[in-house]
Amino acid sequence: MKGDAVRGHLDALLLAALEQGPLHGYAIITAVQKRSGGVLELRTGTMYPALNRLERLGLLRSDWQSAGERRRRCYELTDAGRRALGEERTAWRELTAAIGAVLDPSPAPGRAT
Repeated sequence: MKGDAVRGHLDALLLAALEQGPLHGYAIITAVQKRSGGVLELRTGTMYPALNRLERLGLLRSDWQSAGERRRRCYELTDAGRRALGEERTAWRELTAAIGAVLDPSPAPGRAT
């Protein structure tokens, strides 16, 4: 899917990917791709700056964990991040309902089209 279509919703996608628990960067990419049925692919050059920004905003926290001989940064939601995810979901539902009403209007009850 085009990056422009995802750009305005990147924060919500990242927060949702971390809802079930901490993940490292590649696992976040994989989670979004899997949950979207392969339609959405996050690029590391876009994702990591967004993760850092969300962490500075207090919506995520991260720490370094060892995986064998490798160390990787794992991210998880804070309480503020969970609240922000709820707000993002509400805003998404309102937006999709409004766009749906414009793109696929249904006739008003009792009114012929």
